[in-house]
Amino acid sequence: MIIIGEKINGSIPAVKDAIEKRDAAFIADRAIRQAKAGADFIDVCASTAPEYEIETLKWLMEVVQDAVETPLCIDSPNPRVIEAVFKYANKPGMLNSISEEGDKCDVLLPLMAGNTWEVVGLTCNNNGIPNDVKTKVDITKSMVEKAAKYGITPDRIHIDPCVMALSTANNSLLNFVAEIKAIKELYPNIHVTGAISNISFGLPVRGLLNKTSIAFAIQAGMDSVVMDPLNRDIMGTIFATYALLGQDKHCRKYSKAYRAGQIGQVSK
Repeated sequence: MIIIGEKINGSIPAVKDAIEKRDAAFIADRAIRQAKAGADFIDVCASTAPEYEIETLKWLMEVVQDAVETPLCIDSPNPRVIEAVFKYANKPGMLNSISEEGDKCDVLLPLMAGNTWEVVGLTCNNNGIPNDVKTKVDITKSMVEKAAKYGITPDRIHIDPCVMALSTANNSLLNFVAEIKAIKELYPNIHVTGAISNISFGLPVRGLLNKTSIAFAIQAGMDSVVMDPLNRDIMGTIFATYALLGQDKHCRKYSKAYRAGQIGQVSK
């Protein structure tokens, strides 16, 4: 499972406060703890007023890159912002994100030509997030075809089918599983990602729904996730699911994660 650490985002009150105070130590600590917990990418998202976003995102990138070797996932709803700060990354990472909305593909895909950068692709368009599997698959096809024009292969793309909240769509997980399977059948080497915690929005005991949902998603073929790597319940479920599905030879990764203190009860 490819883990995209989500804990440096200006929409989180404590991070917003750190950004306003330019508290580099707080941001660096969040980056270090996520990297140690197993994050493959550290997402950096400013979530500030548009006029300050480029400056803030550049600062976040610099702080995180000084703190860890883990590559960045540069996150903004505005592709022009990502384009502006792209040059400040010290190594290839991930762009978050393209979609069929506006000119996102036209702005961001050229940045990935001739290198090893990866990208998140959201299955939405100018009409919003579709509710049916076919439309999401069609959007995926369109993004993959556009990416191919720049030499970007499916294995560098992380498709996010945009899981809906179970509280508003009772078939949310069933649709998500169907979308994962359909996308993987079409492009076996593509990655499927998502913020699985969105499924529990508005419901009690959210953690129970989240960790159960990710087990189903992994079985369907999800191999990338935007999450808090410090969440031991979710991390434990990931390692356990791969072991139970026979995808962890001799349970080596599961056992290694336990010895490394990533899963199981915290020693006192």
